[in-house]
Amino acid sequence: MRFCILGSGSSGNSALIETGTTSVLLDAGFSARRLAALIAAAGGSMERVDAVFVTHEHSDHSSGIESLKKFPHLKFYANSATARAVQKTLTWSPEWKIFATGSSFAHRDLEVESFAIPHDAQDPVGFRFSSGLEGDLFSPRRTLTWVTDLGHAPQSIRDQIRESDVVVVEANHCPRMLEADPKRSWTLKRRISGRHGHLSNERMSELLLSVASPRWRRIYLAHLSRDCNSRDAVELALVALRSMLTCEFSIVPHGGGTPFYEIG
Repeated sequence: MRFCILGSGSSGNSALIETGTTSVLLDAGFSARRLAALIAAAGGSMERVDAVFVTHEHSDHSSGIESLKKFPHLKFYANSATARAVQKTLTWSPEWKIFATGSSFAHRDLEVESFAIPHDAQDPVGFRFSSGLEGDLFSPRRTLTWVTDLGHAPQSIRDQIRESDVVVVEANHCPRMLEADPKRSWTLKRRISGRHGHLSNERMSELLLSVASPRWRRIYLAHLSRDCNSRDAVELALVALRSMLTCEFSIVPHGGGTPFYEIG
């Protein structure tokens, strides 16, 4: 299984997961043309993609679905509340594959677990993707957990993160930078920092410290705010984690992506 982030932040979010038999998008917050260009730049192919997994209906995660109608073979995985919310914005009807939040299911050789996350959307979810076999030397089982757009992390989310090889977690804002930001209203600041908003650097650090695992191979810090966060602020929040863990950390800048990472 290999993985890359195509883009992350309020301007759009999407990632690509590939195995021996499938290539899937995680969210589609960019147009089909932009997604194809980002995938090609990363070394993949839009023509290989056969499914899209949708975490929630906010436009920075779903706005590209309208233009993906030019790829009629695509399947779109979402829970019923998210599918209904997205469908209202579309001029076409995708092939929805509806799952119940909290359920597990398979897509080709990917095993997928969905779980609820606290965010101000209809029924937002995180995903845990697994591929391979336990104890297989040639195709070992590897797991990636995607957790962004959440205001806090209940125990159920902590359990998902602990047993993963790769974790993508939100580090959205620095509380001090958010409080001082002149562009955002008091109401918006409260929404962002609330329990159904976005995870701050400090809350990200507390979450990871509480479940720190020797299994982790790489941690991605994603969905950074353009105005209310910085690489230096994220690094400061990582000091304690770096001192106790040997895994790699990748800070994904706002609007940026990452190269493919071979999980195994």
